[in-house]
Amino acid sequence: MLSGARVLVADDDPLLLESVADALISLGADVVRAATGEELVEQLANEGPFDLVVTDVGMPWMSGLTAIHAARSAGISQAVIIMTAREDERIPAQVQALGPDALFLRKPFGLSELGAAASALLARRHSTAGQKDV
Repeated sequence: MLSGARVLVADDDPLLLESVADALISLGADVVRAATGEELVEQLANEGPFDLVVTDVGMPWMSGLTAIHAARSAGISQAVIIMTAREDERIPAQVQALGPDALFLRKPFGLSELGAAASALLARRHSTAGQKDV
């Protein structure tokens, strides 16, 4: 499903970081990990481009949402899945404001739900890229 996709996963919870990374690897993705907002920004700058970023909202130094906004302001555009357990009703709207290549997952979620969201985003990006080539 994600064969060959380069995915950056960021979460400050080591168990969730490994679970999400392992799930994406099992679907064929090449995964890079980040444990903080700072590492997320560094990985985007130094290891990109990525086909997909999966990030938690709440992380040390910089939230996942802030890091994605900063990347987009710098011209780095990638599909993104924003995940959180926070009960903040503003977060879904903030994710929606990122555009059609951004999805929101509320923790806890099933790994099949993660796989479906990642596949849908990557398929959408590939079909959009194909339309631009015409």
